Amino acid sequence: MSLAAGAGSPPPLRPVSLPELRLLAAPRHWEVNQPIAGLESLTPVRGKLTAHHHSGVLEVEGEVDTIVTLRCDRCLNLFNHALRAEAHELLELAAAGVGSGPGPSRPLDPTELSPSGDDLDDRLDPEGDFDPERWLFEQLSLQLPLVNRCGAECPGPATWSSEEGSGDSRWAALRQLKES
Repeated sequence: MSLAAGAGSPPPLRPVSLPELRLLAAPRHWEVNQPIAGLESLTPVRGKLTAHHHSGVLEVEGEVDTIVTLRCDRCLNLFNHALRAEAHELLELAAAGVGSGPGPSRPLDPTELSPSGDDLDDRLDPEGDFDPERWLFEQLSLQLPLVNRCGAECPGPATWSSEEGSGDSRWAALRQLKES
């Protein structure tokens, strides 16, 4: 073991084979303390994640948080935003075409978790991999606000006008189109 993966820091998240997860007697647990690819954050994503293989379903749950920098849609200033995700998903383990659409689906062992189709959130190839980092990226991305506001005290744009010489830089691209 290298010193870079030193004590106190959990190993980086890597995809894990679903057949390997199936062989485990207990759920697989991960401690998370790392940046997540594709998500620009000020702090590492920290939290925990668990995956439990139930024959035809992978049950995944996790809770993580980080801080991201966003641009206010109103005043265009940057601000920090605490981002937290708590999620629980049931991912169907079925090869393409199996269990999807009309016709009989594969039988599930009644002693295993067997949700109805409406309860399932996604589908994975049972011989493929589960990527915990990608799953966390998706969960955190879903928590990003649709409208970015820096707060109740937001000063708003310098002016609300779209006229030439307006202090609002968001109109610059439109002015360039108009001039060409």
